[in-house]
Amino acid sequence: MTTRPDNPQKPPDVQMDGAAREQGSVYQAAHDQTITQIIQQGTQRPLPQVDAVQVPPGLSGLPRRPAAAFIGRDAALTALRQTLRDTTGTGVISQAVVGLGGVGKSELALQYAYHHRQEYRLVWWIDADGPDLIRAGLVALARALTCGIDSVAAEQATAEEASAWALSWLSTQAGWLIIFDNVEEVADIEPYLARLTHGHVLITTRRDVGWQQLHTTPLRLDLLPRPASITLLSDLIGPPGNANASGLGELAEWLGDLPLALTQAGAYITRTPRMSLTRYLDLLKTSPARMYAAAPAGGDVERVVARVWMLSQARIHAVSPLAGNLLNVLACFAPDNLPCTVLTGFHDADELQVDEALALLASYSLITLTTSLGQGLTPAHSEDLVSVHRLIQAVTLSQLTPTQRDSVRHNAADLLLAVLREDPGNPSNWSVYRSLLPHARIVLPLDSAGLRQVVDYLSASGDYTAAVHLQQQIHTHATSTLGVDHPHTLAARHNLASCTGQAGDAAAARDQLAALLPVRERVLGAEHPHTLSTRHYLADWTGQAGDAAAARDQLAALLPVRERVLGAEHPHTLITRHYLADWTGQAGDAAAARDQLAALLPIHERVNCAEHPHVQIPQHYLILMARHFLADWTGKAGDAAAARDQLAALLPIHERVDGAEHPHTLNARNMLANWTGQAGDAAAARDQLAALLPVRERVLGAEHPHTLITRHYLADWTGQAGDAAAARDQLAALLPIHERVDGAEHPHTLNARNMLANWIGQAGDAAAARDQLAALLPLQERVLGAEHPHILITRHLLANWTGQAGDAAAARDQLTALLPLQERVLGAEHPHIPNAKGLLAFWTEQAGDAGSSGG
Repeated sequence: MTTRPDNPQKPPDVQMDGAAREQGSVYQAAHDQTITQIIQQGTQRPLPQVDAVQVPPGLSGLPRRPAAAFIGRDAALTALRQTLRDTTGTGVISQAVVGLGGVGKSELALQYAYHHRQEYRLVWWIDADGPDLIRAGLVALARALTCGIDSVAAEQATAEEASAWALSWLSTQAGWLIIFDNVEEVADIEPYLARLTHGHVLITTRRDVGWQQLHTTPLRLDLLPRPASITLLSDLIGPPGNANASGLGELAEWLGDLPLALTQAGAYITRTPRMSLTRYLDLLKTSPARMYAAAPAGGDVERVVARVWMLSQARIHAVSPLAGNLLNVLACFAPDNLPCTVLTGFHDADELQVDEALALLASYSLITLTTSLGQGLTPAHSEDLVSVHRLIQAVTLSQLTPTQRDSVRHNAADLLLAVLREDPGNPSNWSVYRSLLPHARIVLPLDSAGLRQVVDYLSASGDYTAAVHLQQQIHTHATSTLGVDHPHTLAARHNLASCTGQAGDAAAARDQLAALLPVRERVLGAEHPHTLSTRHYLADWTGQAGDAAAARDQLAALLPVRERVLGAEHPHTLITRHYLADWTGQAGDAAAARDQLAALLPIHERVNCAEHPHVQIPQHYLILMARHFLADWTGKAGDAAAARDQLAALLPIHERVDGAEHPHTLNARNMLANWTGQAGDAAAARDQLAALLPVRERVLGAEHPHTLITRHYLADWTGQAGDAAAARDQLAALLPIHERVDGAEHPHTLNARNMLANWIGQAGDAAAARDQLAALLPLQERVLGAEHPHILITRHLLANWTGQAGDAAAARDQLTALLPLQERVLGAEHPHIPNAKGLLAFWTEQAGDAGSSGG
């Protein structure tokens, strides 16, 4: 812009930028104002006196009519009204609206100005993205006000003269509203605000810093609530037949509830031939960069999502390349709540430099910084978290080349791995994994060791369904990249089977391992350690699927192979001996299980696991596990008091070695309480479990499977201590949690239903107990198989409660049919058999047919 020189005798040609552009009755200070006036030599006419100029009738300074579809901003409009119209006092009243680009700040200001225009003498809109544009807007105001009085003087005045005149007019008048739209820096408008003494000023900006020095508290405009987003899309797209609610909700989620993106999508779907909601969603998923930059027919290409943020990002790169690079990396993580600690050491910057870069990004509303207690890497202390809108992430990544995208994603993965702690099974590390989980699932490669640690965390913390889902992704990736027979693919397949079993489907785990075994034998060899590991776990899941005898026999066949291949005292060989003892007991020979474990314990104590570098299990864990199971099978072999005493001696060792709140220690406390009850002190068992429960809830979580087991035991021993109604009520409260956490058909849920029915009967309603067990039985048979040991228990209880409900003959007949099945499945010497025979004799006698009981 050329200005008038000090010597007025030789006036040059003067080009005046910022003249008003007339659009009907609307005068807008826009970016493209280009009126040029060539001043002829002669005397310049002065602008009119400000107190002599009134607002011309019909003058409107708004850039356009507000959008017809304006949803979900009633509270924000009310807040503006309260600040601008209800604030009392002298001086100019200002309000800044702050928020992410595209969140609807300008539209909010426009809606307010339009609907309240009758309350003001003048409403004027100024594009304020820089000092020159602000000055141009004031020049346009001066020319609009004076056009009917002395338009020649207005055209002759320089920009400085015209803008100064506009400020003078505003400072002497009242009843006006000026909107400074998209202010880049507080310093750009501060000089103008300082000269104003009347009226209202409304500011929109992405910058959230510096407003306090103007005594202005910013109004932060957030994303739309999801229902409002769906309503907005519905209004834009058309009748319900064109868009279903679920599709609208999915689109709103993909667009992150950002008003500009929603409006852009709605207009594009409506105006583009052959475009439907479904097709737009598909394009958004497959070609996001193209869709974020796609303007609808007749739309403003400058007001699409991709273009709105490009200017801010360019400015940030110019001010701080570190901040620009940091935004690129942040685009790789999950959108919400990344602990700032993850960014430590980014690009070799120190902590202060990283924090300053984050502050710059936040000042442009490109990221959101929050402080939260208990959600980051240090749960005992406050943690700074950073969130980035998902569309900013998508647009940021779309501006990078494929090579650049690969580089920043690799950088993001390295940053995450640096803070991902080892030992995912330790509850003290779970808060770290919990806070990093959504980010790890996005940035860590599917073949990374870090992602396998995440699977281990999910399993250890009880989120078995998520573990299966993630392990399935790992296996699919390995299959597609390495081939079905690659050893890494086979390892992923093995781990998937284990996760499947932990999630409650023991039969599927068994079948998956059975299908894997011949493949590992063919690829690796029949006696490769990994093949033997598959045989070991196949046996275990065979047992957990209900066939304890088969599990015992498979382990008995595996043991000599492991002894020959690995050595008799290799830790993996000893683990097979341990499992063999356990399944021997599960198959009905508790005394043999006890004796095998008693013989195994001194070997565990002698063997040094450190001599076997490929063994990941600590030696002390093997020793304590052996002692734990030995105590358990000692009790099951008939000596409950000895089991109690062994566990009582074991507990302080757990506390010293593992810690008082380690899961192994808490498991020992749970078993000690159980055997205390089995030894005859039901009240003590109840009290120990009542003391344990809040510890497990705090350490593991209220809905961890082990916590639910403690609640299960507590209910049972509460009943056995004499309060059957309380046991019933506790189990009734526990059942819906099992159904939600584990699933309605998980074995834990089915077991809870079994025990609830039993305690309903014990509380006095035998018929209800019978009916619930009758309804449960076919479900258990379908899920577990007709001969699973849990089925036998349900049939046993069903027969008993059928008799208690008044039908002794039916109870007798059910038990008569059940007994040979129990003897065949469990073994004739199983401890349950004498109880079954005794109950059959009782109901036979009650039915009046004692002679047919068979002794």
